[in-house]
Amino acid sequence: MTSNRFLRAARRTFTAGAAALLIGAATVPSLVTPAAAADGPASVADLAQGLLGAVVNISTSQRVKGTEGPGAVPMPQLPEGSPFQDFFDDFFKNRPGEQGNPSQKVQSLGSGFVVDAEQGIVVTNNHVIADADDIEVNFSDGVTLKATLVGTDTKTDVAVLKVDPKGHKLTAVKFGDSSKMRVGDWVMAIGNPFGLGGTVTVGIVSARNRDINSGPYDDFIQTDAAINRGNSGGPLFNSDGEVIGINTAIISPSGGSIGIGFSIPSQLALGVVDQLRQFGETRRGWLGVRIQPVTDDIAESLGMATAKGALVAGVIKGGPVDNGTILAGDVIIKFDGRDVNEMRDLPRVVAESTVGKAVDVVIVRKGVEQTVKVTLGRLEDGEKLASGENGTAGKDNGDEAPAVSTASVLGMTVGELNDETRTKFGIAAEVSGVVITEVTKDSAAAERGIQAGEVITEIAQESVATPKDVMDRIAALKEQGRKNALLMLASKTGELRFVTIRMD
Repeated sequence: MTSNRFLRAARRTFTAGAAALLIGAATVPSLVTPAAAADGPASVADLAQGLLGAVVNISTSQRVKGTEGPGAVPMPQLPEGSPFQDFFDDFFKNRPGEQGNPSQKVQSLGSGFVVDAEQGIVVTNNHVIADADDIEVNFSDGVTLKATLVGTDTKTDVAVLKVDPKGHKLTAVKFGDSSKMRVGDWVMAIGNPFGLGGTVTVGIVSARNRDINSGPYDDFIQTDAAINRGNSGGPLFNSDGEVIGINTAIISPSGGSIGIGFSIPSQLALGVVDQLRQFGETRRGWLGVRIQPVTDDIAESLGMATAKGALVAGVIKGGPVDNGTILAGDVIIKFDGRDVNEMRDLPRVVAESTVGKAVDVVIVRKGVEQTVKVTLGRLEDGEKLASGENGTAGKDNGDEAPAVSTASVLGMTVGELNDETRTKFGIAAEVSGVVITEVTKDSAAAERGIQAGEVITEIAQESVATPKDVMDRIAALKEQGRKNALLMLASKTGELRFVTIRMD
């Protein structure tokens, strides 16, 4: 039921404008006592009445080019006076691409809400207005205003629109603190499912911190409030009438509500909205590292008591920490005072930080916890750099050791990385270490997905340059009573990753 197939299907539905809004039931202030909460809210009528005017219907239209060229289906040649002439005239001559009809206007619907009545600022989902040629905002009192696009963010699926409020008094709502919401709290949804404006549904927060693989900063609120097509971009309210989420996705095999919907938390959305209003674009913090999860095996190899944090697998050349401040093999456990319990926590907290800010980062390096100071760069500036550069280990490669014979260890045959092996496996010149020339089938190395042509650059966070270095490091680890060996591997192009291999 919770497969990515359903999530993708829901996302495709939303992109077409048939988006779903998640907003659960909100209790009125007089029903917040524990005794009343146990029975659920008696009515949310007063709360809903004050919020309906701020929730809007987003109507978009897009001109789609007509079907032309080899793929076009020609109109059949019918005998004069054929009874099917009118039918085929209607079908073919009204298609996009036919003479007199070069394009077709496709319309879609979604939801949104006003956050600034004086400036006419409306928030919605990016997928609701993506690729639209015209955007209209329809208010609950029947007024329709043309909207201009202020800015969008595809990573969080947030868009900000602006309408001219002159001559029309708008009602606005404010953002609340989503971090205070608990599983079981009542929430309320107002949106436009299937174009039916002003629809109110209630429910609870079913779960928090959901990762549905829709973007790099997934941290969704899950709710069972009924949401359907046309609701995307609408607000999720708490019992005080504050927006604590923007509804954006559902899990559904049929496109209808089954009580599993997801909302972007206000804690994440608010910063994006502010940046879009101020700059027309996002300006996120950037650390300049490639990371991977800390597994139990990796934690044991690093001498950590528990598996937590984000393991630095590489440092982006030219990035903020390409000065040796943070090295490949470090584990980041705290960033600017915020704990990093899982790998996915780090990108979010870094992105929410101010560009140019100097922050304290707590790392574990070779089993020792220490704090380093880092000045953040800008993610948007670094993305192009990161896509064109390989991660660097930030280590001392030293002089190349004399040639030695190959060695066999942990199901791998390793050899010297020289001109011959570089050419054989297509290994880039900047990659250094010991090349893996063969991996034994069903071995410990094969089970970890290690392949011939990869290069061992470090073992247990110490550089290796020769096959003898590899043998010596493995032997030393066994003498220390270690069960796993932590290898840093470089791909043929130099991209780094960490792998643990059992040595028993």
